[in-house]
Amino acid sequence: MSSPLRRALVVLPLVTALIVSGCAGSRKPAAAPAPASPSAAPTSAAPTAAPDPAARAAQLVGTLADEDLVGQVLMPYAYGNSATKVSGGSAAGNRKLAGVETPAEMIAKYRLGGLILVGFSADDPTSDTNPTTNVDNPAQVRELTAGLQAAAGKLPAGAAPALIGIDQEFGVVTRISEGVTNLPSPMAFGAAGDPAITEAAWRAAGTELAALGVNVDFAPSADVLEANSKVIGSRSYGSDPKAAGAQVGAAVRGLQGAGVAATLKHFPGHGQTAADSHKGLPVVTADRKKLESTALPPFSAGIAAGAWLVMAGHLDVRAVDPEVPATFSRKLLTDVLRGQLGFTGVLVTDAMDMAAVAKQSPGTTAVRALNAGNDLVLMPPNVTEAYNGVLAALRDGSLPRARLVEAVTRVLTLKFRLAGQPRPEMGTLNSPGHQEAARRAAASSITMLRGNCGRPPVTGPVTVTAASGREGSRDRLGRALAAAGVRVAPSGGAVVHLVGYGDTAADLRADAAVTVAMDTPYLLGRAGSKVLLATYSSNSASLTALAEVLAGRTRPTGRSPVPVGGLPRTTCS
Repeated sequence: MSSPLRRALVVLPLVTALIVSGCAGSRKPAAAPAPASPSAAPTSAAPTAAPDPAARAAQLVGTLADEDLVGQVLMPYAYGNSATKVSGGSAAGNRKLAGVETPAEMIAKYRLGGLILVGFSADDPTSDTNPTTNVDNPAQVRELTAGLQAAAGKLPAGAAPALIGIDQEFGVVTRISEGVTNLPSPMAFGAAGDPAITEAAWRAAGTELAALGVNVDFAPSADVLEANSKVIGSRSYGSDPKAAGAQVGAAVRGLQGAGVAATLKHFPGHGQTAADSHKGLPVVTADRKKLESTALPPFSAGIAAGAWLVMAGHLDVRAVDPEVPATFSRKLLTDVLRGQLGFTGVLVTDAMDMAAVAKQSPGTTAVRALNAGNDLVLMPPNVTEAYNGVLAALRDGSLPRARLVEAVTRVLTLKFRLAGQPRPEMGTLNSPGHQEAARRAAASSITMLRGNCGRPPVTGPVTVTAASGREGSRDRLGRALAAAGVRVAPSGGAVVHLVGYGDTAADLRADAAVTVAMDTPYLLGRAGSKVLLATYSSNSASLTALAEVLAGRTRPTGRSPVPVGGLPRTTCS
């Protein structure tokens, strides 16, 4: 765990005592010291140590009014692709969400700690809680994040940069896909099984996010896939806790090595259930021993790698705190995560507009989340109600001032850590080195679960087909095959059939010589093809790697990171 965050815990009691001893109402922030004259000569030539993020946070939090403290623990989304100029529809969305018209006005009015950028992607299992998109292209995203930081810089807490987050997991949950390097899904990295490949690829991704002005990635998923979960699925690195932990740690090191905060999610493990917390409250029935041996190791590995955030899942964990969502459970968040696992960083809720926790008012749920130990409340369904609810709870004592000060201090410590990170140039996007990192990961992931690994899977002309709605993948593979020297015929060739996210046995072809799973490989257990391959992703890097295997140029060296009924993890040694 990081030394600045450890030091934050040391200074928290002092800061808390100072603020608790103050009046309960609003207080004006202390005046900033006058800047030194630019011409003033330094009194000593000795170098000075870089300011400690925890010390800076402790100093700043003591100057903040109640309204500032409340705003710093909220991280909503907003409508619009610009901080200050939005369409009529986006303005209407912001008025309904927060009583303002633009994202910049939302930051100013509620003194927000940050914003999350949302967006759409094909096959996205999280789409129910993303009612808009802030993402058009890299230049637009960079301009948007600059505008958000400009608005945040005017706040009393403006010495610390805003947290600008995004769900950039890759695979089915990818918010920015155009003009950037696209990595294969987490499960593909699990199939490749090489943490060095994972770390290099995620460092490339983090560098590009930093260039765009994004400083928090709500990734990686630390969920061990115990169930055939449609909502987690290929977002997981696999079913083996130790192997998944090695991948999670590598992703954390890659992201944070590039200056972007990584987030372990969804604590204590959404992969333990097939239910979807976007639609209801999933129940985790595993006993405490199984949780500790199966679900928790990747979180421990990510914490050991230095992860700056952990996301609480909306999960009813019966063995620890029955019928209480983990989001609201002090037993899970404070006792297990902080006490048992030793996490000292920022704890953030999953989206608070999800059905699992949205039955109570936004103010009530925000206060419950903070009292349980969360430091950031993500995506409240109504910003005004969440803000007013937390402020009222602070003033009537139902949210202890010490708890809120602790949360804000952690948030500001993270912000000051991020303030010292370099900002790459936009020219780093899609750079050859980054593309090579993605290519290497994809090539290492291709897995043969049935077939003779010693010879090309097909000979002669190939006809590529796909399940309904996957025509784009079909066409990309056809082009990649042609580039690899394989003759592609519209009909009459050996059929290579593609299936992906959410497809069923009805989407398989009985006459396919090769069936390829572009998401989780479970459906391959029901396919009759002589050759079964898994890519775990449908992006260009994965389909190009698949084409190389089909052409006989490379061997499929991946190993399925999840069990598939009746099939080996690989037929290649």
